[in-house]
Amino acid sequence: MDPNPEPASSGDENNNAVLEHRSFARIGFLGNPSDVYFGRTISFTIGNFWASAKLEPSEHLLIKPHPFHDLVRFDSLDNLVCRLKSEGYYGGVRLLMAICKVFRSYCKDNDIHLHDRNFTLSYDTNIPRQTGLSGSSAIVSATLSCLLDFYSVRHLIRIEVRPNLILNAEKELGIVAGLQDRVAQVYGGGLVHMDFSKEHMDRVGYGIYTIMDINLLPPLHLIYTENPSDSGKNYRVNKKQKIKTTTLTKQQLKLNKKGKIQPAKSPHEGTNRVGTSRLPQKDEPQ
Repeated sequence: MDPNPEPASSGDENNNAVLEHRSFARIGFLGNPSDVYFGRTISFTIGNFWASAKLEPSEHLLIKPHPFHDLVRFDSLDNLVCRLKSEGYYGGVRLLMAICKVFRSYCKDNDIHLHDRNFTLSYDTNIPRQTGLSGSSAIVSATLSCLLDFYSVRHLIRIEVRPNLILNAEKELGIVAGLQDRVAQVYGGGLVHMDFSKEHMDRVGYGIYTIMDINLLPPLHLIYTENPSDSGKNYRVNKKQKIKTTTLTKQQLKLNKKGKIQPAKSPHEGTNRVGTSRLPQKDEPQ
């Protein structure tokens, strides 16, 4: 079942509407990283952290830089260097551009017609950086949902295929990852079992995905560092790194899909305190 069904309005109405979608942070519960070795995994998304994408019809196709994550104006040279040390060189604009390219290529290869109207894309996120919570794929996933609705092609691109599109967009940028994160975010709102058996993957190109009862999970706590180093290079916690913990409740793991989206709060607008958690808004969509 598609967790992000296409809006009931007509195609023309969809193409003139402002679209917003969220994709939530992912936790690899069991089996990570066997998704890249034809194994099995169990993952789920949480309501504490998310990325959102916004698509507005416009005369020209515009990818808007984020005012914080894609910063290009600095107070001084020292400020620039400090920023690069803490945030790195890459923001989210490249992710939006990559999924646009992959989406267009997939539609062309599969004879899916796209209208020629343009749009403006922007994003926001409050997922902590480099903590293994799939922040990059959340941005891509939310953007893909906007594209599916803007072009009214959600029903033409199978839900099982969409994680592959997200992964391919990240591969365009040299990001090394597997399908697990993207599957959990595309299906969203609960516990997902994934079987990546080689025979099935070779035959159809994706795994066997099963949504499980979230109540099977034991009480959980999420622990992460406030100022991590590159997660791909160093898994040890530095003595100077501040540790944060968040309690996850069953309500946070059961994410609703309907209602109006609320703007995502960015990390620079405030930090999550130790031991606190954010419950999703009532009828919070993806």
